[in-house]
Amino acid sequence: MITDRDQGRMGVREYRAGSCASPVFGARTPFPPDSLNLPGGGWQRYLLVTWSCSYLTWTNCFSPRRRDRRVMTDQKHQAFLGLLATICFAAAVVPIAAEERSTPPTHADVAYDDDHKSQKLDVYLAETDQPAPAMLFFHGGGWRGGSKNSVPQWLLDGVREGLYSVVSVEYRFSDVAPHPAQVNDCLRAVQFVRQHAADWKIDPDRIGVTGGSAGGHLSLWVALHDDAADAGSDDPVERNSSRVACAVSFAGPTDWSLLDKLDHKHPAYRFLLGYEAGTPAGEMDAQAKRDVSPITFASDDDPPVLQVHGDQDDVVPLDHASGLHDRLKSMGVETELVIIEDGKHNVAGAGPAVTDRARSFVREKLVER
Repeated sequence: MITDRDQGRMGVREYRAGSCASPVFGARTPFPPDSLNLPGGGWQRYLLVTWSCSYLTWTNCFSPRRRDRRVMTDQKHQAFLGLLATICFAAAVVPIAAEERSTPPTHADVAYDDDHKSQKLDVYLAETDQPAPAMLFFHGGGWRGGSKNSVPQWLLDGVREGLYSVVSVEYRFSDVAPHPAQVNDCLRAVQFVRQHAADWKIDPDRIGVTGGSAGGHLSLWVALHDDAADAGSDDPVERNSSRVACAVSFAGPTDWSLLDKLDHKHPAYRFLLGYEAGTPAGEMDAQAKRDVSPITFASDDDPPVLQVHGDQDDVVPLDHASGLHDRLKSMGVETELVIIEDGKHNVAGAGPAVTDRARSFVREKLVER
C-alpha cells in the first residue's frame, strides 16, 4: 500500500549545502572460492533451492505429462517466472541464518510504524557503559524477499565485542507497495531508533547503515538522501533526523539509468517501480528511475561511503558502484570502492571473505568517531 507519508516524500529534490573534503581511494581484493559458502550452510541451500525451482519449472511447464496444462496466460506465466527468479535471487544473496542465529535479539519484532505488519525491527544491544554506536541493517532479496533474521556475522561480531549495537529492519516488499515504500520505511526506522536512543543506550550521533544487494541500495539511498525530519509533525518520530554517519553497501544498485545502457535481466528492478518483468527500460517513467536511484541524491555533505562489489556481478553490474564512487569523489565526499576480483553477486551476502574492510571502516567512521 502507498501511504500518505509515501506520497508526501515522492519527488523530493532539495539538494543540501555543505562541504566535505576527504581522501578518496579504491581497492581491488581477490575473491577466494571458499567465500561462496554463505553463513549457515547457505551455499548448499542455494543449490537445493535452485534445483527445486528448476524441477518445478520443468514439471509445471514442460513435462510431457503436463503439456495439456500449458494453457497459462502470458500474464500468469510471467508472474510465475518472476516469482521463480525472486526465490532464486533471494537464496543466492541472503545468508540463511534464522534458525542458526547464535545471537538472539535483545528486543524482537518492535513495530516502528503501523501501515503494514512488516514494519518491524529487531534490536541487538551491545553491553557498554556509555551509549554505543548503532548499525542499521537492511536485508537483501530483490525488494520482495529475504528477512531481517539474516543478520551478517560481521555485524553480530561487533555486538558481541561491545563495539556497536545492531538494528535489523524489515520493510514493505514491492509486491505490497512499490517504491518509495521501501526507502520510506528505512528512513522512518532511522528516525525511530533516534527516538528510542536513550531507552536503548544508543548514541544518536553515531548511526550507520548497511546491507547487501537490495539492502545495499536502501542503505545508500538513506545515506545520500535529504534529511526527512519534519519539525512541525504531530508524530514525535518524524521530528527526528534521518541522516546517518556512514554507509556500507555490498553489491547494491545505485543508478536505474543504467537499465537503458546495460543488460539487467533480473525483474526486480522493474517490480520495484511497479512494472512487469520485461518492460523495456525506455518505457519506464524517467522521473521514477531518477527517484529510486541513490546517485541522484549525491551531494557534497554526504557521509563516508564504502561499497564492496564483485567485478563479475551479472545481476548488479559493477558500473553501479563505480559510477556512484566517481560521482561522490567529484564532490569531495569520502568514498571507497573495494572491487572483489572474480566476485559475483553473492558478494551481497557479506560473508567472511569480503567483510574485512567493512569491519575496519565501521570502526574508523562510527566506533572511534
